[in-house]
Amino acid sequence: MGVDLDTRLRTVVGAGAKRLEDARGLRTVADLLNFLPRTYLDPARSTSFREIPHGEDVVVVGTVTEAVLHQMRARKGRMLVVTVSDEFGGRIKLTFFKPFGHQDRLVPGARVVCSGQVGTYKETLQLTHPDYAVLDDPTGKSSGGWLLGGLVPVYPATPRLSPIVHGDLLDLVLHALTDLPDPLPEDVRVGKGLPDLLEAYTLVHRPRTEADHRRARWRLKYQEAFVIQAALARARLASDATPAVPRTPVPGGLVDALLDRLPFELTAGQRAVLQEIHDDLRRDVPMHRLLQGEVGSGKTVLALLAMLTVVDAGGQAALLAPTEVLASQHHRGITAMLGPIAEGGMLGGMDNGTRVALLTGSQAAAERRKALLAAASGEAGIVIGTHALIQDTVQLAELGLVVVDEQHRFGVEQRDALRAKAALAPHVLVMTATPIPRTVAMTVYGDMTTSTLRELPRGRQPITTHVVTGEKERWVGRAWVRVAEEVRGGGQVYVVCPRIGAEDDPDLPAGSTVGPGLPMSPRGQGAPAPDADATVPAVEDGPAAGGDDEDVAGPGPQLHGVHQVARALRALPATRDLRLEELHGRMTSEEKDRVMRAFSAGEVDVLVSTTVIEVGVDVPDATTMVVLDADRFGISQLHQLRGRVGRGGRPGLCLLVTQGHEGDPGAVERLQQVAATTDGFELARLDLETRREGDVLGATQSGGRSGLRFLRLARDEDLIVEAHEAAWATVEADPDLVTLPALRRELDRLDAERAAFLERG
Repeated sequence: MGVDLDTRLRTVVGAGAKRLEDARGLRTVADLLNFLPRTYLDPARSTSFREIPHGEDVVVVGTVTEAVLHQMRARKGRMLVVTVSDEFGGRIKLTFFKPFGHQDRLVPGARVVCSGQVGTYKETLQLTHPDYAVLDDPTGKSSGGWLLGGLVPVYPATPRLSPIVHGDLLDLVLHALTDLPDPLPEDVRVGKGLPDLLEAYTLVHRPRTEADHRRARWRLKYQEAFVIQAALARARLASDATPAVPRTPVPGGLVDALLDRLPFELTAGQRAVLQEIHDDLRRDVPMHRLLQGEVGSGKTVLALLAMLTVVDAGGQAALLAPTEVLASQHHRGITAMLGPIAEGGMLGGMDNGTRVALLTGSQAAAERRKALLAAASGEAGIVIGTHALIQDTVQLAELGLVVVDEQHRFGVEQRDALRAKAALAPHVLVMTATPIPRTVAMTVYGDMTTSTLRELPRGRQPITTHVVTGEKERWVGRAWVRVAEEVRGGGQVYVVCPRIGAEDDPDLPAGSTVGPGLPMSPRGQGAPAPDADATVPAVEDGPAAGGDDEDVAGPGPQLHGVHQVARALRALPATRDLRLEELHGRMTSEEKDRVMRAFSAGEVDVLVSTTVIEVGVDVPDATTMVVLDADRFGISQLHQLRGRVGRGGRPGLCLLVTQGHEGDPGAVERLQQVAATTDGFELARLDLETRREGDVLGATQSGGRSGLRFLRLARDEDLIVEAHEAAWATVEADPDLVTLPALRRELDRLDAERAAFLERG
């Protein structure tokens, strides 16, 4: 039976496969081949033994300078102690309690490669019973023949498996492979000067020179980018092959009526994007457009104009929001913006007007029945809701457009379920306020056409951001005085916490970042026990799922909880007279809606909240935001949060308060980067550089791990662009990949998690 990438390792390497699977999860030939070296050693260049880290598994190259047999005192027999020296005067000793078989090969002058865990004995570095190979061994007994004649690959340590045995198992796999079907079309590979797949794996694991493994890694990166782009291209072609109902703008219709009602004129950027949307809606294939733009750049207005275009043309539009708070706000805001346009059939409403229905999971039965009837009858041209929209009981008369607010909060299955409510495929518009770097847009949203709003509407006020460190108690105290001053001046304030906590949490310790002089916690300065729902451990990424019902957990100083902070602010002299409310994901929908209505109406001065307010919440009089434990949030998320303030006629202020975090020395630097610019696209680029790749493409996108093995989106932009062009040309020439079975198999090999983040729209 032939060996290929899907072959189980145990059929090729035998017993060693179990250790690879148990320690590293490597089950197939492909898994082992894609487990790449972290660095390479050149046997011709000795490295200083003095730099070897104690207690770690290492691979060292040196020359035997002494080999001595010692009689052991504690037990019978002799042990062999071999001294290996480097070119810089460093020494390491190899100790063998059973010298048989070693003393004839480890002789002075022998050049050796050794691997093992570094220890010390009498202040001398030591490897006990290490694996080793003698370069140019005259006895021919060494395993590790792969160590000879080239660079020595060094892999991340695998418990209970020595690096040399690891290399021997790799040798078995490489020798068993005689050919590998290549997913890259030959014309692409030859045109780019890339090695074939088997040669690439050989060069990356058995390089003779630096150029060998660099060339191989480039090839593997290119293949990964090419396969992803090919999958996106196929998804886009499949979408374009699906018929949709054209929705042509109607002169003098609801769109024009709304434009006449708006108290402002669209910016040049908004007009250009609206034209792109209208051009898409005119086509008989579904629109798949991603609309990205800064918080407050006017995405919602454009989405509403797109929805009215569809209503004018006889269809319905559904707006899918990630939370009930945001769905309710969209309903209130859109209804108010439309005025008589949203009162079709009502006294005082426009003759050709429509209705706007709201569907959420927590509605009262009578209210829900009314909304369901309006949606099913077509009376409501616009239906706004959360996941409740995709339930089987919800019927829509003629769904023509799906608007998804904040794409990353919905799974593919949920969007598919909503699209299935239409007889023909509806048009799809996705909005995100998180600026997306070009490489992420091409890799994640590559099957969608992207529109970007970069200019803010006229009159939008600037936001000033300051970092406040917990060591400076005077600064922290001044922050709360400033909050009180903002309220007295007519402003409102958000205070954002990384966790909800429990109502009976102990008071915050004296000297905490909320303010000095508060009662000490019964637990002292230690961190509290994690909340039952504290399931998000990301120090870099913050509560990526949005914080609506999750806390940020993790090591470090005690994190501030909503209940603790609200209690502390009610007692603090500077803020105790302010009207204060709490908002978090454990509250019922009715409670959250009541609090947000009160805050929007100016009946609440300070809102202490989790990141439930991160997306879409719009309160024009909110001028100030204080983010506690700001280092526990990602760069882009902090930018998104501060976009909640300064949305009215007054400048915004954002205070990023941090206690510092010893395990994350770059935390304050990241906060300074956020404070230094309000350019969301620049911050998105910085975020991509500082976060793990999986944070961008993995769990935060699809609920699973990232499928990327070799690509790094922050530094491989040119390669991704090249692969995009080649892959799309390949798929357009052969959509079913009839002439490219290896590429087709590679796409079929993508697991469900990979498909979930590839299939956008």
